[in-house]
Amino acid sequence: MNDTSRPQDPAADDLDAYVGLASAEAESRARQHGWTTVRALPPGAMITMEYLEGRLNFTVEDDAVVRCWKG
Repeated sequence: MNDTSRPQDPAADDLDAYVGLASAEAESRARQHGWTTVRALPPGAMITMEYLEGRLNFTVEDDAVVRCWKG
């Protein structure tokens, strides 16, 4: 069976679709869509800036995703 809701390449995933989701729901969706590393961060967190293919980052405030970006 071909699941069309799962992109062949996680980089083709619609990142805007994560905004507004609960943190746990967003992480589950990301893993289902092929992301190998998922990182949830509080607003203003200091993070390293290296790009890591296959990583999806979330800014989470009050248990809801407010920003999402790859790398």
